[in-house]
Amino acid sequence: MTGDIALVLGILVVSLILFISEIVRMDVVALLVLGSLFIVGQIDANQAFAGFSNSAVITVWAMFILSEGLTRTGIADIIGRQVMRIGGSREVTLVFVIMITGAVLSAFMNNIGVAALMLPVVVEVARRTGVAASRLLMPLAYSTLLGGLMTLIGTPPNLLISESLVLGGYEPFGLFDFTPLGGVVMVIGVLFVVIGGRFLLPKVKAKRGKHVSQRSLRSRYKLQERTFMMHVPMDSVLVGKTLAETRIGASTGLIILSLLRNGRNETLPGRQTIIRGGDGLLVQGRIDQFRELRRWSDLVIEREAPVLKSMVASKVVYATVRITEGSPVVSELVRHAAFRTRFDVAVVGVLRKGRYRLTNLAYVPIRAGDQMLVQGEIEAIAQLEKFSDFEDVAVHSPEELQETYQTDERMFVVRLPRESDLVDETLRKSRLADVFDFRVLAIFRDGELNVMPRGDAVLHGGDLLLIEGQQDDLDVLRGMQELEIDTKVPGNLGSFESERLTLMDATLDPRSSLVGRSVGQLNFRERYGIELAGIWREGETIGTELAGERLQIGDALLLLGPRDRLKLLSSDSDFLILTPLGQEPPDTRRAPLAALIMVAVIGAVMAGYAPISIAAVIGGTVMVLTGCLNMEQAYRAIDWRAIFLIAGMLPLGTAMQQSGAAIYLANQVMELLGDAGPWPVIMGLYILTAMATMIIPTAALVVLMSPIVLSAMAEIGVQPETAMMAVAMAASASFTSPISHPANILVMGPGGYRFVDYLKVGVPLTIVVFIAVMVLLPILWPLAPV
Repeated sequence: MTGDIALVLGILVVSLILFISEIVRMDVVALLVLGSLFIVGQIDANQAFAGFSNSAVITVWAMFILSEGLTRTGIADIIGRQVMRIGGSREVTLVFVIMITGAVLSAFMNNIGVAALMLPVVVEVARRTGVAASRLLMPLAYSTLLGGLMTLIGTPPNLLISESLVLGGYEPFGLFDFTPLGGVVMVIGVLFVVIGGRFLLPKVKAKRGKHVSQRSLRSRYKLQERTFMMHVPMDSVLVGKTLAETRIGASTGLIILSLLRNGRNETLPGRQTIIRGGDGLLVQGRIDQFRELRRWSDLVIEREAPVLKSMVASKVVYATVRITEGSPVVSELVRHAAFRTRFDVAVVGVLRKGRYRLTNLAYVPIRAGDQMLVQGEIEAIAQLEKFSDFEDVAVHSPEELQETYQTDERMFVVRLPRESDLVDETLRKSRLADVFDFRVLAIFRDGELNVMPRGDAVLHGGDLLLIEGQQDDLDVLRGMQELEIDTKVPGNLGSFESERLTLMDATLDPRSSLVGRSVGQLNFRERYGIELAGIWREGETIGTELAGERLQIGDALLLLGPRDRLKLLSSDSDFLILTPLGQEPPDTRRAPLAALIMVAVIGAVMAGYAPISIAAVIGGTVMVLTGCLNMEQAYRAIDWRAIFLIAGMLPLGTAMQQSGAAIYLANQVMELLGDAGPWPVIMGLYILTAMATMIIPTAALVVLMSPIVLSAMAEIGVQPETAMMAVAMAASASFTSPISHPANILVMGPGGYRFVDYLKVGVPLTIVVFIAVMVLLPILWPLAPV
């Protein structure tokens, strides 16, 4: 092994580790690979950026635009009507028609786009026919993968395999060179799922009906168990405060569904609504969390405790730090950044636009360049300059603190009564820091002072606690103690059934900008005028502590709000609506035009007038010019993460060939299987590729495998087309796990699937496809000598 081979293989191994661990985003990993190869001298500048001008990459983003044009013009609505008409109401016929439809569309459209396009249609079909959606959605996802096998443009791996042939000095695959093999494999795969595979799927019986039942949504997300009334006494300290000031929602994760006052019902009252005596609040959430928080109202304020304050002041200091660009805490919420664990300090304020934000810090996202006011013991503050996360560490004097932060007004001492329910509990069980921005600076007990206590510190009766925060918030806690709880909700307050307040099921679009962001950061109430009432993920309901949950592709979201607000989400590109609320049907007048443009693109390629990349770009441009979609929608349609992933990884394939790494790896394969002949080698490469799809993005995998396949076939002395076709089939047939392909993830939440469900169907389907490919390859793509 030469030094160049070792360098390239080292970069390859590190990239695989990063792909598998997901420590760094996939597209960022690809760019790191590109830069590393240039730095170590394995590629020049032109080769480093050749991926961005590669015809396969251009074709991929152009196909995203063409697929979006077909979607925007209402093709989904037309397909849905035809599926309903042809499929009838029997499960077996519906599975067959849905899979054939998804496969045919995926042969010419991006398969993720087809899955997103068909998902609401299939859910509505399941609802109208009474067939369980769980028996239809996974077949839909698998059909898009099977359909992608049939044409050159069906899936990015096919395009990349063809481009690799060109780079290796061979003729590329034609548009329909994949069709004979891919078409037969698709039919075999569909028949397997229809005849036997569907019986391995979970079956949650759906109710037949025109629209989804509000009752069934409440049952699925277990909302009925978590709805109760709270009554405000006439003399409560909460009277005159706004809902935001009471922290009733933020403190306990409760959703205030409606406010009952003088016989009138106000649904989803705003945060600035003022509480009055005698108000009734219909809320949804966990009552035990509310009762847990109320226990803190036992605390008694000690009016004079200057000695304790001075003792702590001599040990605790404050500093302002600036967050650096590359810090891991960037984009994290303050509560998730774990400053106490990582740096042994607590965040007490964020300086933005010249002012400190001191309240509701838990759900503030951290940005590069933010100035954070932190507190800690003298030794901990002194260590901050050693961390690369911070720059411009400035320790504040007591005078500066009093001027900008009013420390004296924000510190007070409370005593924990000996008979309090909090005795023998830990600080960690409290949510005071998240909700009321209370921080326990010290615990004074039996003459001993515990400064900056950890979360596992146990509270004892008689403890004196030095707390930093607003004393008024302690009154709010007492106000919570005064609230009267009634778990029996009057029937006339069934706000879920009202026209003004409705439940709706939705999921995230694969290209949604909300992916990876926390519910607390998004603030659904302020952003959309609705509430997120629950998340269905991997077969389980998440109905509490939602603020800290990060949204993922495949999550099914239960949204609660006024009907008119929910209807607006149908035009929001971040969501796919699974329970339509009577929205206007899409305008399909341009559907024939969009279909004609797509046919023209395919025809131009078949006739040899233009290569697929040029034809696809022209077709996408014409769709914009004719109003099938606008330019903003075209930009949004492109999955830029996939584009940067492919463009960044292509130089690695170049470096593997130039350095001899591809030949080196091919020799290892040949030593293992070479004596058995070419077909065992091809079978081995197929199995290796199929297994790797579970942990490596398929586009990156094809880039890595292509030079190895070319070198291995050259070593054997046969043309590489047969083996390249086998690897293309293996890479695109990603059935075995939800993370193998975005289409699999997309249906996970709406279908209520668990990881094991993909194994039950995906593993047998992968074996069936493998056998079919190995039987058909010698017939359709016989080996030819070099």
